[in-house]
Amino acid sequence: MKKLIKNANIVTEADMYKADVLIDGETIECVGVDIECADSEIIDASGRLLLPGAVDVHTHMDLDVGFTRACDDWTSGTIAAACGGTTTVVDHMAFAPGDAALMHQVDTYHALADGHAVIDYGFHGVLQLMNDSKLEEMKQIARREGITSWKAYMTYGDNMIDDEWLFKILKTAADEGLVIPAHCENDALVELTKAELGALGKLQAKYHPLARPADAEAEAVSRLLHIAKAAGEAAAYVVHLSSEAGLKEVIKVRESGQKHFGVETCTQYLALTDEAYSDDQEGLKAIMSPPLRKKADNDALWAALARDGMIDVVATDHCPFTFKEQKQMGKDDFRKCPNGAPGVEERLPIMYSEGVSKGRISLPQLVKYCCTEPARIFGLYPKKGAIIPGADADIVVFNPEAKHILTIDDMHGANDYTCYEGFNLTGRIEKVFARGNLIVEDNVFLGSKGAGRYLRRGISSLI
Repeated sequence: MKKLIKNANIVTEADMYKADVLIDGETIECVGVDIECADSEIIDASGRLLLPGAVDVHTHMDLDVGFTRACDDWTSGTIAAACGGTTTVVDHMAFAPGDAALMHQVDTYHALADGHAVIDYGFHGVLQLMNDSKLEEMKQIARREGITSWKAYMTYGDNMIDDEWLFKILKTAADEGLVIPAHCENDALVELTKAELGALGKLQAKYHPLARPADAEAEAVSRLLHIAKAAGEAAAYVVHLSSEAGLKEVIKVRESGQKHFGVETCTQYLALTDEAYSDDQEGLKAIMSPPLRKKADNDALWAALARDGMIDVVATDHCPFTFKEQKQMGKDDFRKCPNGAPGVEERLPIMYSEGVSKGRISLPQLVKYCCTEPARIFGLYPKKGAIIPGADADIVVFNPEAKHILTIDDMHGANDYTCYEGFNLTGRIEKVFARGNLIVEDNVFLGSKGAGRYLRRGISSLI
């Protein structure tokens, strides 16, 4: 039976208008005014917003960090995503053991995700210990698997990509039409600062942000984008931009006229500050890289989102570790704490309440940053990220007036905390459809394990 959503306020990246949406199976058949369809299931969305299912292009499901692994597997993590209005994720793979071939992690992640994810998903490849054969393998996997983005880490020990290989990778990406997301921090600055703090016995959580200063991010952002330009304006993508200093480097490059690059920030760098580290125990919850910054950094990033063309995507870097057990590894030395925090379920509600409701961004901008632009940049549009005929029927029914307090008791992932505990939120998700199926209603998950499909991705809008 077809589904007909009536009387909705549909939000796109550019507009908002009242219309109906007819769903045939997994696909949006048409969008229009006063649609009639005999024998269809009617969903009345009067007074509600209709948003495209959100697309989170920065998650770490079941991430193996060597000494522990993220507590959300591909089932619990994607259930959390679905309940937060996210109907597609593109996940960053973990580093491979030793000098394994790039395909090793592709096979590993298919085994983890296939038959387990509840929503549609794709993978970013991961680059490490590079050689010429891996460059060739990257090209072959992109063609065969549709993994058209490959992450480079500009820090993290032996897995760091140095400037020589970063240039070679970006040059190959330019030739092949691939995107290179990059974790931007100056490795030497971070490692030396961490060592200095350790020598001084400054090992509590409050020292974590000092170990990874904003200047380390800013320098690496600038270096990445300049190397990308030298490599033929390759499609580089800055992940999790956290600071005003880093943003200033982005703005310089934007204003220079350089194109073909993207910039992402994350919910936590908009809504949280380094005050979270003030308590030695509670501060462990927020140990992530890059760290939380100052309110001035929050404000600068919000201002950039309000000014179209500066930042392209708001993602989450969802990488959860339990507070009661896993985060306690860092109780005597923050450097031993697994880096990461939950966020995939919180993003859309936080972005509406802290962004739209407080006048920092518009509703169309919310859709642009959380739905449409991530789908475009990572080769998923127009099937994902938009409410248009022919698109997958991934739709969020959102009540803009409802108010509630965000608490871990209402969350659906495997973690035992949220960094947003106690936030007073305006707006609430009422229903979530994934490919036409109602998978969430009133905060209850109704979907099924394994319903998610692997997505072979196409050409990026950055190319």
